[in-house]
Amino acid sequence: MEKFDKLTGVAAPLPIVNIDTDMIIPKDYLKTIKRTGLGTGLFSEMRYLEDGSENPDFVLNKPAYRNSKILVAGDNFGCGSSREHAPWALADFGIRCIISTSFADIFYNNSFKNGILPIVVSKDELEKLLDDAERGSNATLTIDLEAQEIRGPDGGVIRFELDSFKKHCLLNGLDDIGLTMERASAISGYESKLADTRPWA
Repeated sequence: MEKFDKLTGVAAPLPIVNIDTDMIIPKDYLKTIKRTGLGTGLFSEMRYLEDGSENPDFVLNKPAYRNSKILVAGDNFGCGSSREHAPWALADFGIRCIISTSFADIFYNNSFKNGILPIVVSKDELEKLLDDAERGSNATLTIDLEAQEIRGPDGGVIRFELDSFKKHCLLNGLDDIGLTMERASAISGYESKLADTRPWA
């Protein structure tokens, strides 16, 4: 998993409340267990018109936001089903950070396991960040994970809270497999000892 330290990028405003995982990646895209290629289906019901062409009114189709790495979204982001395809699709599109006032628990935890930083801010702070994001290509935010700060285009700073273990995992690019491999020598030592003391096992 790619490490997350500092991220500077254009923030796209998505001020919709209760964006669920079916809106993030509709069920039609759940036929694969690959993490790649799902970016094309991200928000597909909002991104595309019935004829398959792009919806010019959707924020990620606008020139200023096509390469956004940060989403500033409404309350209760990622609610609904527990599909892990939702963070897969966001990551495949290039989204590395989502800022909201709250997240559904399963989506929140799945995001960390896929290299995405979900940040919880207050309603007032979200309003300020949405105003910043409305500036288009000038809506550049810097996310400093080590300092736990969001730095706005005007130099303003918003601090955020984060569990120290989740922070450690993102800073070091550790998903569940990476965490297991950190203990590879201890696991190997245990297995060797077990083989000596219980050869029948």
